[in-house]
Amino acid sequence: MAFNRSFGTAAYTIRQKKSGGLLALPAVLWLVLFFLLPLAIVFFVSFMSRGPRGTIVFPLTLEHYNRIFDIFFPVIVDSVRIALVTTVICLLVGYPLAFFISTRKSRRAQQIALFLVILPFWTNFLVRTYAWRVLLGGDGPVNNLLLSLGLIETPLTLLNTEFAVLVGLVYGFLPFMVLPIYASIERFDFRLVEAAYDLGANDWHAFWRVVFPLTLPGVVAGCILVLIPSIGAFVTPDLLGGTEGLMIGNLIQTQFRGTGNWPLGSALSVVMMAMVSLGLIVYMRFGGQN
Repeated sequence: MAFNRSFGTAAYTIRQKKSGGLLALPAVLWLVLFFLLPLAIVFFVSFMSRGPRGTIVFPLTLEHYNRIFDIFFPVIVDSVRIALVTTVICLLVGYPLAFFISTRKSRRAQQIALFLVILPFWTNFLVRTYAWRVLLGGDGPVNNLLLSLGLIETPLTLLNTEFAVLVGLVYGFLPFMVLPIYASIERFDFRLVEAAYDLGANDWHAFWRVVFPLTLPGVVAGCILVLIPSIGAFVTPDLLGGTEGLMIGNLIQTQFRGTGNWPLGSALSVVMMAMVSLGLIVYMRFGGQN
């Protein structure tokens, strides 16, 4: 009797695994065809040579990786630096905003505030970026306001600068910082702060020793969600930065245009994916488990 029961349980488990495998099969095929296969093609092309009129030919070579670290390394450094500055600014702005939203007593007020945070997503990112070109232009509202207030005598050169790139990136990715931090603070038990006050802590010590460590998973998630797309951004640097906003995303786009250097563009893509993977490893190590 016990043997029959065990056999029946084992047969049920096998059937369950088979049905689970069949359900996952479409997703697995999708990932293989549209993620792993293109990734493998890009990785292979990065070792090939550039032929006449931009064709891809043999032999295999490491020349493109050598060019990246000899010639284009400053662009990679600038991309990482701009992405890090964008992440820091988003954190400094997003954490207080998320804290303000999560501590509203009215649930309706929280929902309205969150709605305002995600409202820009209702408009195409390209349209929003072009709007910043108008705002930061020489005859734009920002310069006109500063001129009318008498703060400047001549229009400032805001467009096609690194400042414009930072403004566009912070504007575009700030919601990705606010939402995970809000979710982390929303689950925080504020009775722990009261306990810290009872033990003699002031507001500063209560925040740094209680609130911030317990909301750190949301901070790490937000930083990764901002840092990774900022490194590979190309629309914002291209439209707002011009030649002053050259980042690795723009460099990759240039190589794949027309008769560009596809192997070099593939090598740049592999390097960028390696940096992104490093960020994901950091997230899984420090924030993913929590």
